[in-house]
Amino acid sequence: MKLIFSLFVFLNFFNNPDISEIRKSYFNAANSESLSKNFSSKLSGVTNESDKTLVAYKGASIALMSKFAKKIADKIDDFKEGAKLVEFAVVSEPNNIEIRLIRLSIQGNVPKIVKYNSNKKEDKDFILAHYKEQSGALKEYVKNFMLQSKSFSAAEKQTIK
Repeated sequence: MKLIFSLFVFLNFFNNPDISEIRKSYFNAANSESLSKNFSSKLSGVTNESDKTLVAYKGASIALMSKFAKKIADKIDDFKEGAKLVEFAVVSEPNNIEIRLIRLSIQGNVPKIVKYNSNKKEDKDFILAHYKEQSGALKEYVKNFMLQSKSFSAAEKQTIK
């Protein structure tokens, strides 16, 4: 029994992608189909039971891949599937700043016709309120996102420098 448990822990630990590598890949993924596919492939083993931040990134990868679908129906279905995973992650961990950042980055970049933008202010306010509580690599990641994001005003960007 201990052997099975150890094997399960080992496989889950090594099956999860490295979060720092995922963060690096995320913002470049929208630049091309090949980068988007590469990003998506890194998250292929992520399930709803995985770390919820990785679930949110997987949702983002599916939403990004929808951009490259050939048929409009496939674009819509894929985007909805990706958004559903992101929303699942937010509901599972509503106080996770990185998951909120992922949702904000998607909602801030999709066309209004998609109608996936109702949480932009909520997520932006959450990120601003909890930014200073973060530490290390995550704080730097959030800062870099805020500085390049159109969702934050110049005055709001000044508060994090």
